[in-house]
Amino acid sequence: MNEDRSFPKRTWDTCREVPVIEDEQTPWKMIKLLKFITLCVVAVIVFGLALCSKTSFLLLITLSNEGTETLPAEQKPVALLCIGCSLIASSVLLLQKSIWKACYRSSKLPAKTTAAVVLFFEFLVSLGAAILTIVAMPHLDIVTNVTILNSVAVLSALLQVVAQCTAKERNRFLLPSITAFILLVLGYVLFLVLYIMKDPFDTKMAIWLGLAVGGSFLVSFNWWESYFRLIGKNSSSVFLKNLCRDMTKCQNILNILSSLLRIAVTACVLGAYVPLSQMDWDIVKSIPSRETRIIAIIIGVQLISSALCHWFALAACKMHALRRCFILPLYLASLAVMVLLVVPVIVYYQDYRTSLSGTESISFTGYCDVVVDRRNLSLNGSVEISFNPVTHLSSGSAVSWWLGLVLATIHLWQLSLHRIQRTKDVFTRRLYEGGFMEQSLLLNARFDIQTTEKRKTPQDPVKVFFCATMWHETYDEMMKIMISIFRLDQYRPRRDGETSDVSFEGHIYFDDAFRDVPGSRGRHVNEYAEMLVEIIREVFSSFLNLDKGLFEKQQQVPDQMVVRTPYGGRLVVTMPHGNSLVVHFKDKTLIRHKKRWSQVMYLYYLLGWKLATKYFGKWGEGEDEAEVKREFEVRGEKTEQMFLFLQKEKQNTYLLALDGDTDFQPAAVMLLIDRLRLYPQVGAACGRIHPTGSGPMVWYQKFEYAVGHWLHKSAEHVFGCVLCSPGCFSLFRAAALMDDNVMKKYTIKASRARHHIQYDQGEDRWLCTLLLKQGWRVEYNAASDAYTNAPEEFKEFYNQRRRWGPSTMANIVDLLGSSTLVSKRNPSMSKPYMFYQFFSLASSVLAPSTVVLMIAGSLTVLLDIHPNAALVLAVIPPAIFLGISFKIKSDTQILIAAVMSVLYAFHMMISAITLIGIMLKDGTIMTPSGIFIITLACFYIITALLHPQEVGLVAYGCLYILCIPSAYLLLAIYSMVNMNNVSWGTRETAPAPGAATPAAPAPQTQAQKVKSTLARFFMRAKCCRKLCRRGSAQEELIVNQENPSVEAAAPEPEPQNTNVDDERNPEEEQRPEVPAFTCPNQCWVTQLQSLSDDMHLQEDTLNQDEEQFFRDLTAKYLEPLPHDKEKQKEMTENLKSLRNKITFAYFICNAFWLVTTFCLQLLDSIIFIQVPKVDTNLQFTGEYIYIDPLGFMFLLAFALLVLIQFVAMVYHRMSTLIHFVAFQDTESKSDKQKQQQVKDDEEDDDDSDDFMFPSLFYRRQDQGTLV
Repeated sequence: MNEDRSFPKRTWDTCREVPVIEDEQTPWKMIKLLKFITLCVVAVIVFGLALCSKTSFLLLITLSNEGTETLPAEQKPVALLCIGCSLIASSVLLLQKSIWKACYRSSKLPAKTTAAVVLFFEFLVSLGAAILTIVAMPHLDIVTNVTILNSVAVLSALLQVVAQCTAKERNRFLLPSITAFILLVLGYVLFLVLYIMKDPFDTKMAIWLGLAVGGSFLVSFNWWESYFRLIGKNSSSVFLKNLCRDMTKCQNILNILSSLLRIAVTACVLGAYVPLSQMDWDIVKSIPSRETRIIAIIIGVQLISSALCHWFALAACKMHALRRCFILPLYLASLAVMVLLVVPVIVYYQDYRTSLSGTESISFTGYCDVVVDRRNLSLNGSVEISFNPVTHLSSGSAVSWWLGLVLATIHLWQLSLHRIQRTKDVFTRRLYEGGFMEQSLLLNARFDIQTTEKRKTPQDPVKVFFCATMWHETYDEMMKIMISIFRLDQYRPRRDGETSDVSFEGHIYFDDAFRDVPGSRGRHVNEYAEMLVEIIREVFSSFLNLDKGLFEKQQQVPDQMVVRTPYGGRLVVTMPHGNSLVVHFKDKTLIRHKKRWSQVMYLYYLLGWKLATKYFGKWGEGEDEAEVKREFEVRGEKTEQMFLFLQKEKQNTYLLALDGDTDFQPAAVMLLIDRLRLYPQVGAACGRIHPTGSGPMVWYQKFEYAVGHWLHKSAEHVFGCVLCSPGCFSLFRAAALMDDNVMKKYTIKASRARHHIQYDQGEDRWLCTLLLKQGWRVEYNAASDAYTNAPEEFKEFYNQRRRWGPSTMANIVDLLGSSTLVSKRNPSMSKPYMFYQFFSLASSVLAPSTVVLMIAGSLTVLLDIHPNAALVLAVIPPAIFLGISFKIKSDTQILIAAVMSVLYAFHMMISAITLIGIMLKDGTIMTPSGIFIITLACFYIITALLHPQEVGLVAYGCLYILCIPSAYLLLAIYSMVNMNNVSWGTRETAPAPGAATPAAPAPQTQAQKVKSTLARFFMRAKCCRKLCRRGSAQEELIVNQENPSVEAAAPEPEPQNTNVDDERNPEEEQRPEVPAFTCPNQCWVTQLQSLSDDMHLQEDTLNQDEEQFFRDLTAKYLEPLPHDKEKQKEMTENLKSLRNKITFAYFICNAFWLVTTFCLQLLDSIIFIQVPKVDTNLQFTGEYIYIDPLGFMFLLAFALLVLIQFVAMVYHRMSTLIHFVAFQDTESKSDKQKQQQVKDDEEDDDDSDDFMFPSLFYRRQDQGTLV
């Protein structure tokens, strides 16, 4: 009988337990306020900096005028020299940046024709700028100087007309461009008529006018490149196409050549003009102090404001605030400069009229002619300013030029920009003009031909596979990730016939999901897999009826599919909004298990099979890519285009790696997608990971994670590449993963002892190492937040870090060992950055000895003993712990470390209180300990204030300080000593082979054996009954708890990683097992189908080609590892040998450091650094502090490292803020429109009355993630 699936199955059971779906951690009101303040501040800064840049530049020109008395005539070359510096400042910056890129990145030499064309235009521009500003403008009045700079848009307006005419379409801005060109030419006419009418016979003035007009026209060639690209694109000219293509490929070399040419031309014009004007350069060496301060302040303001204005203007464009923070402030800057310079003249005119006392009258024009232009009266000591007497003609030319500039750049109001648009896609040239700040910024912005029909250039659609690996997650952990996955489905719904900018497809790989059940013909999924299916049903129902009230139609979960596969089975779920989710249940007897092999499985399935096979049918048959490409090249051009399309598909396909307990918002994924979409060389991007949980261990990790992301990851992102993109939340590009020596090498089975350390203990770090070696960039986005569970127990924390520590060191050593090759292949991994990583590695290696020295210093203060005696006392406890750790079990080591950690924490607390008391008693902070404590506290507080939403984590910093000996001394000892134990360490239910073997159980008596047999009999009968009635995971756990002394029917699951190879006994596998009982659930399919009748599971079959693919993949890469006792024993010995070697080298370095410090303390009367002692008022007390040079150099190096990280963090924070504001301004709008459309469609289909119980869980439209 067909049931109505639009009504609840059980009308008496309509009360729901709805999980928390919305993002309750992000303060949205604060985000809106932050966004508003940021946009206002950026707009004001752009306007203010443009005003400062233009005003200071005009003041320099005024100072170089012959009639200006502020600077004597013989000192005019200094002002001219400053003008030249303003012109070449941007060229110097561009030269430095281009040389850096040419050294560490691949740069190609341009063709001779390309170089000649580019250098020709650069020569014209630099010559025109030098003639206009150095030669002509000092002889014109300041109002003319303000307005004539707007005339440099004349050629841009003309080229806009040409470019739009060649487009052969009806253009929206053709008429404004023509009008702009007419107005600019009219401004030139009025300007010439003005000065000719003033004095037709002034030959010198005619020369200056000609030079001004010619110079401004030559400057207008500055922005030819943008229009030539459009003209070449729309025309059939092969020369223009080749020219533009060559300019793009050889940008660095062309920038170097053009910068050198600009500097040389400006220097030549300046060097030739000064002698021709009867001025002497020798005056530069003897400038009075007063004039030096004036000139230095003006040129400093001009250079700094110009550079900052360019940066903030670019930031405004990237924030998607083009109109509010870029165009409008720059339009107003020219008007503001004019007002700023004209208003004082008007004010002084009113004062002058008052001073005449009615004896005579004078007009404003006459005042300018008599008082200002002749410069024969003192204006109360103010700076003299020349003003044009014919104000009506002057205002006419000024208005024409300004309107022409506005119309020539009016297309910017409709310019389409993506989020965090790349600089080269915003500005055609990387160069800005210091003397024409607002004009150069407006005209340098990209010019697009826009037709009468608004057409926004869409980005290529992106396909994202989010892949989660699971094993023994708890109910709450599974619930978190399932809600996150269903959020993505709601965020980007999939509709037939529509193409979305981002499409999602989910895959969950469940390791070791099967078990044997007596009385069943097939294997069953374990309790964790059952729990996952139940959670999927719960979450599906919640999202399906998310906005349904109690008396509305509540739909049932639609039918889903289960499929038998060669590796076990899969559950195929179509989520409420159309996206698919596939749960792959892996049987470890059929396919290799553990996390890295699950990653290999989905890499080859999603990228090798689903992505590439749909283009190349032979891909799945084992042929390699080069052979396929050669074969298609022979067939013709069409197949070559298909191959290029595959490369594009690889670039636009991403994999989101997740852990089974990750919680995230859709906005966090979109922010990572932005990084990969806009930067083709980014192979991976990670977000900000927040540890969750409760207890002191989690509190410590919260601050540790915060410091690691605030400083270390930010510094790696800014100065080079992030070395580790964590596997719990990272986005990878398919093209990067499918590159040579990445995905293929990732399948290597560990065959050496060091392979187990580097490959299996930190698989995410090793994958990033492979990407970095191939030249791909790994980035960090601080606005992309993800939450994952952290170890709450001391033992679990130590075991986790026991894995991470050695693998981190192994991968960094691997990169440093091939630093030359890495720096050559990867443009972001420069030699200085590799040295930074080497210094960081050395600091981490010497961390134990540094902690010992810190403890020794505190003992010196507390016990008032000699430093060497304190050092000996500080060394004894960790030395004893190190020695006995080789003989005792790991659990005993952790117990001892826990006790020592508590003792060390008390010691740290007592030392801190004592040091503070000593500082207060002595009345000085200028002690090494005082400086260190105060500096460290201020540093962390300032860093936290730059992360306002995480400022509360500073409270956990106190716990972090107390745990320093445990984290950097005891944990280091534990990690090194147990390096041979390569088990996973977390979520284990059985002891790892590499760990200490538990004691054998005591032998049982005959009566105990009989009792055990009877208990096993009844337990199996109870298990059979339980399975027949849809037993749940919790019920089975209860059975085991009721019989704690009974052996489980199925073998206990193994840990995620083991010591070496998996243990498989062929004799046990071949032993036949006769079922004692029969149950209705004879396999995992019927088992899942019987779990719940709320979600029907229909069995489906796997495609034959896909089934064969999995068989081939398993045979080549993922076949379960055979058991070989001899190899396992040999590998165990090799791991111990490697452990001994690395441990010896690790601690001998620390021992050298301690011995060197010990010897220097013995010679403290001979070798020391003397530092003056000051009190709390920073006044010298007459005493000195003596510091050993080794410790001082170490502290100095540490301070330098922290300073570098702090600078990188500030820069990264600003970049994150730009990206976040742009995301809020774009993504929220499109998301709102789409969700409103979905809501309208649902309301059209729903004929019920929505009069009560409104939506309790409706996602806010402006959701994103906090910076």
